[in-house]
Amino acid sequence: MNEIESLLAQLNPSHPWHGVSPLGEGGVYTAYIELVPTDGVKYEIDKPSGLLKVDRPQKYSSLCPTLYGFIPRTYCGDRVGAPSGIRGDGDPLDICVLTEKGFSHGDVLVPAIPIGGLRMIERGEADDKVLAVLRDDATYGGWRDLAEVPQGLLDRLCHYFLTYKEMPGAVPRRVEIPEIYGKAGALDVIARAMEDYRAEFGTPEERAGRLRAWFRG
Repeated sequence: MNEIESLLAQLNPSHPWHGVSPLGEGGVYTAYIELVPTDGVKYEIDKPSGLLKVDRPQKYSSLCPTLYGFIPRTYCGDRVGAPSGIRGDGDPLDICVLTEKGFSHGDVLVPAIPIGGLRMIERGEADDKVLAVLRDDATYGGWRDLAEVPQGLLDRLCHYFLTYKEMPGAVPRRVEIPEIYGKAGALDVIARAMEDYRAEFGTPEERAGRLRAWFRG
């Protein structure tokens, strides 16, 4: 971290989207959690400030069955949407993290190991959901690929994302899941989202350089 970044970090907490490194060691990624399974209100990050805000009350009784958030410094743009021939939704890449432990709230960073994902399309835009396990979790932490996940759990995840924004019986659906992929697919979409992020926002070093130039006038 250079001097300008260090000073800014002392003035303000790191922005969960832009200020946190997504990469850990040994195949572990950092996930920022917005929503936990007991939340009856949909929380999401406020992109300008980095604070967690209320998006809306959950419409129906179905609650997200996992920790839910995004991988920092990712962006769903053209590269994420390319496998489906569409564009990404312009948000960070979403991630669902499996754990046996109960979390009382979101707004936390957790170490996550990707094992698969859902190729989700909402209103014609790519909105992939990476599926991961919490590192060292006693129940799920040993899983390394989607083949280890019980079908009933996958069905529950798909049902949630296919219905969480839909009026009962709505036709046509705004959301579809044309593909469920394993670990290799998850790592591919993460790499694409990181490339999209760099194309959209630049690297941290490039942003720091622009900031230095601005201060110098």
